[in-house]
Amino acid sequence: MLIAEDFENLLKVLPQFVQQSLKDDPSIDSLVEVVLDLGRMPEARFLDKPAFLSDHLIVWKDIDFLIKRVGKFSADNRAGIERTLHRISSIRNRENVIIGLTCRVGRAVLGVISIIRDLVEEDESILILGKPGVGKTTAIREISRILSDELGKRVIIIDTSNEIAGDGDIPHPAIGSARRMQVSHPELQHHVMIEAVENHMPQVIIIDEISTELEALAARTIAERGVKLIGTAHGNSLESLIKNPTLSDLIGGIQYVTLGDEEARHRGTQKSVLERKARPAFKIGLEISDPKTWAIHPNIEKAVDQILQTYRLEHQTRIYKGNTFRQVVECKFSNLENLYVN
Repeated sequence: MLIAEDFENLLKVLPQFVQQSLKDDPSIDSLVEVVLDLGRMPEARFLDKPAFLSDHLIVWKDIDFLIKRVGKFSADNRAGIERTLHRISSIRNRENVIIGLTCRVGRAVLGVISIIRDLVEEDESILILGKPGVGKTTAIREISRILSDELGKRVIIIDTSNEIAGDGDIPHPAIGSARRMQVSHPELQHHVMIEAVENHMPQVIIIDEISTELEALAARTIAERGVKLIGTAHGNSLESLIKNPTLSDLIGGIQYVTLGDEEARHRGTQKSVLERKARPAFKIGLEISDPKTWAIHPNIEKAVDQILQTYRLEHQTRIYKGNTFRQVVECKFSNLENLYVN
C-alpha cells in the first residue's frame, strides 16, 4: 500500500513549538491527530498511544494562530486546509468562541481496498460500518478512485464536510476523476443526495457518514432508482445498526410482528417477534475492525434475518497480510475451512 499524506501542509498551520516537537518525534508516521485545548498541554494521538508534545500550555495566541491559517469553519464546526485531506474540528464555549481544536491527519492510502476489490467491482451497493477513526473515509476515497479511473464509472461524491476530497473548490487527486458535490449545511445532505441523481446521471454515488433518518430515506430512494450506492455509517456491526432506530432503514427497517399459534410453534419462538420491514438499501455489508481486518456480509438481507431469528450469523472475515513484494488476503468463513487468496 502507498500512503500519501501532505503532512508538511498540516505542520505549517500548527504553532511553532508544536511543529518542532512533531518533527522530532520518531512515531510521526503513525500520528492520527493533534489536540490543542486552551490552558492544556498540546497532545499528539498516535495509533498505539497518546503523548504530550510540550510542557507549554496552549494560550489564546496559539488557537488564533491556527484558525487564521485554515479555511472557514462550517456549521458542523469543521474546517480544512485547501487541496489537502486534513481536517480541523473545533470546540466552542457558551459564547461560541473556539477554545479547542482537533487536527486530524488525512491520508490517501492507495491499495487500501485490495482486500475487497472483488466486491467493489460488483454492481451492488455497499454499506461500510466501523467505529470512528478506523478508516472508513480512507476506504471510500480509494473506492471512488478505483470506480472512476480504473472501471470507468460516472461517480459523484456527496462531500458534506469536505473530508473525502479535501477543502477548497478543486478536489484532491486521491478521488481520481470522480466528481464532488459539496454541501452548504449538514442538514441539507439528503437534498444534495437526491439532486445528484436527478441532475447529473451518476452510475455510482458515494456518501460518508449517513447519520439521520432523512439521509437513510434518501439512500433508499437512490438505491430504488438503480444507482449503485457506497455509504458509511458509525456502528461496529450490523447488530448495532439494527438497534439504531435512526439508521435501521438502511438495512430494511425493523418491526414487531404477532405470529399465529401454529407459526410460533413451527418457529419455536414467542408470538411477538422482530422482523425486517423491507428490502435493505444496500446489498453488501462491510465491518472494519481495523484497516487490515474486514468482516464481509455478502447479503445484508439474509444477514439481518439471521440476526433477528437468532440463528448463527454466517459471514466472512478477510485479513490483509501483504508486504512490499506480495499481497496475501486470508479469508475465514464462519462455517468453512480457511482459504488463502494471493
